[in-house]
Amino acid sequence: MRRSATALFFGSLFFLSSAQAATVNVEVLQDNLEHPWSLAFLPDNNGMLITLRGGELHHWQAGKGLSAPIAGVPKVWANGQGGLLDVVLAPDFAESRRVWLSYAEAGEDNKAGTAVGYGRLSDDGQRLENFQVVFRQTPKLSTGNHFGGRLVFDGKGYLYIALGENNERATAQDLDKLQGKVVRLTDQGKVPEDNPFVGKAGAREEIWSYGIRNPQGMAMNPWSQTLWLNEHGPRGGDEINIPEKGKNYGWPLATWGINYSGLPIPEAKGGIVEGTEQPIFYWKQSPAVSGMAFYNATAFPQWKNKLFIGALKDQDVIVMSVNGNKVTEDGRILGDKKQRIRDVRVGPDGYLYVLTDESKGELWKVSPAG
Repeated sequence: MRRSATALFFGSLFFLSSAQAATVNVEVLQDNLEHPWSLAFLPDNNGMLITLRGGELHHWQAGKGLSAPIAGVPKVWANGQGGLLDVVLAPDFAESRRVWLSYAEAGEDNKAGTAVGYGRLSDDGQRLENFQVVFRQTPKLSTGNHFGGRLVFDGKGYLYIALGENNERATAQDLDKLQGKVVRLTDQGKVPEDNPFVGKAGAREEIWSYGIRNPQGMAMNPWSQTLWLNEHGPRGGDEINIPEKGKNYGWPLATWGINYSGLPIPEAKGGIVEGTEQPIFYWKQSPAVSGMAFYNATAFPQWKNKLFIGALKDQDVIVMSVNGNKVTEDGRILGDKKQRIRDVRVGPDGYLYVLTDESKGELWKVSPAG
């Protein structure tokens, strides 16, 4: 049974879906970040790397603040929703010091697509060395929309890349294109031999799953070891999906949303369409979901088995309770502290870290109130 977002009682917590007092403490660690997009924690309490959509990568440390821009970052296409996007550390970062980035890359005719690559973070942390591009979304179709770009390593030697359909709806169903797909590569950027479309004519071998609109959050569920993804619907129909091998997640044939004009999506055949997968959760009214993080730390027991999802339009952090492959929404936690939320991560200390998508964006450290 699918449920739209409402006010819910769950466990010992009660959250209101309307305006309410904050249920968390928020400490502003850094301000004046121009549209930050993602962060990655460095080991040994060395702070974090933060991407700014305009094309800068910075190092932030407690007591030291924000570094100068790190050199060696590839040139990005910073237009509309495009720019420097996700940052993740390689699983063997302690040895390789590899930092992976996703970003919008320019093509011809003022169009762009998502690219992914890595470079070695210098020992002094001031530059990325020998940056190599290992993946390019083709064809390049975006005029500024729906890049996706989230990166996740699964702990088993594979990298997943979430790709938007560049606001070209039909491409999400085209297996000869890399729009509207989740891509699976090795942690060296190669195509795994057991990808579902390897050796199949007319299909890109990088594809893991397809039929996706505009993915904005992706993370490994630490309890089931499955990949979870959230994506923007059009007007309504934001979704959470578990992208599995070779499966079709419906867009634009199956959607719980409508066009921004108020009219139906032209290609849509309904919310449930044979041959496509249903989301495990969807919102009838879109909060504009963004970064997501499972809480698998011990610092705050009241957050056990919770999933946190940022909301751009609703300017809040959504809290969800996870039970296997099912989720229910508990509500929102920021109260009147309203900013567009771009990324949400759980730090090694068990606190929640949040980036706000503003021209003077902020980095927050969040903990339960009381």
